[in-house]
Amino acid sequence: MSKPIVAIVGRPNVGKSTLFNALAGENISIIKDTPGVTRDRIYADVEWLNVNFTLIDTGGIEPDSSDVILSQMRDQAQIAIDTADVIIFMTDLKQGLVDSDSKVADMLRRSHKPVVLAVNKVDNFSKDMAEVYEFYNLGIGDPVPVSSANRTGIGDLLDEVLKHFNKEELEEFEDERPRVAIVGKPNVGKSSLINKLLGEQRLIVSDIAGTTRDAVDTAVTWQDHEYVFIDTAGLRRKSKIKEDLERYSIIRTVTAVDRADVVVIMIDAMEGVTEQDAKIAGIAHERGKGIIIAVNKWDAVEKDDKTIYRFTEKVRSVLSYMPYAEIIFISAETGQRIGKLFECIEMVIQNQSMRVSTGVLNEIMSEAVALQQPPSDKGKRLKLFYITQVAIKPPTFVIFVNDKELMHFSYTRYIENKIRDTFGFKGTSLKFIIRERKEKEN
Repeated sequence: MSKPIVAIVGRPNVGKSTLFNALAGENISIIKDTPGVTRDRIYADVEWLNVNFTLIDTGGIEPDSSDVILSQMRDQAQIAIDTADVIIFMTDLKQGLVDSDSKVADMLRRSHKPVVLAVNKVDNFSKDMAEVYEFYNLGIGDPVPVSSANRTGIGDLLDEVLKHFNKEELEEFEDERPRVAIVGKPNVGKSSLINKLLGEQRLIVSDIAGTTRDAVDTAVTWQDHEYVFIDTAGLRRKSKIKEDLERYSIIRTVTAVDRADVVVIMIDAMEGVTEQDAKIAGIAHERGKGIIIAVNKWDAVEKDDKTIYRFTEKVRSVLSYMPYAEIIFISAETGQRIGKLFECIEMVIQNQSMRVSTGVLNEIMSEAVALQQPPSDKGKRLKLFYITQVAIKPPTFVIFVNDKELMHFSYTRYIENKIRDTFGFKGTSLKFIIRERKEKEN
């Protein structure tokens, strides 16, 4: 099931980023009293009343601006609007109702999306309500008074947002079919791959980056196994600047990755691994998904007996934080190694769901500790008491220790490597939670 998406939009400097940070629980967006500071959409996972959704912060909309940066921000905000299930329209009580607010309201009406109107910077609810009522003139619904800076009225605002979520979708039973997201830069061959899997031209394939306008779920059967492939949307070609087009695709990648069990990151063999590829891979890694790196257009590369080795080394170097990822070399156009791709997907799905008994885990940990003594600091040595697996997708382990501060990242990685030496866990990240326990409890 897809998590609902909520976008915060409005003109510059009305307090969108302050609200975003209040809801996200950390300072993700830069806050400054200069219009146009938040240039890229930023996203965060938010929970309210046991409902999870993805929140998008956007740059301010200046409907009539010819300024290049502001027009690009307007394009980004439009994409956030197109992607969102519900929109929070942010206005500013201190500045009052201005012409730009009406133009943004017109833009939102054309989207036919549910809109919750927030009037920000209401510091005194009883004194300021008369001014809040002025915002009824936008004709876009009841204004909800909030103060992002003081974090007041936010609960009422979120209650209104939740009313617009599709209750049936939130409660629907999970589809048991494995979900596979195909992600990557525009024009890397994502749609071509799904068309090859289907044996038909179901998705539009073009040399213009961003021709896939909406995310498409496609059922694919291979050797009696059924999968749902998610093709991540490209974008309307509004900006001629390639880098901006690439930035636009991030939020749709995030939503596709959230819904997937396995993420296939497509890389263009002719270009090699780019910074954008690393960003996309990082999203899948952070969310603990199964990961396969599919190097596409491999048929177009001039090769010798060391080409695969060199390319693999480059990928491993750039994506050094995910050495577990499987790498496969394919051609979406010719169908080269498509069968191998399915074998990889099946293997990764099994590894994502693998459970290891507590007894075996503790044997591995005891042996690891015997081979390499845990670190110490100021005469106090780390002691590892116990390890157990508590979850799958990704496999998650809890290690009980005497002092969390002594459990350095490097030693956690050492224990992880010992577990991988025994069980592989290829294609999936492993998550470790360190808990402290007094020695007398052991």
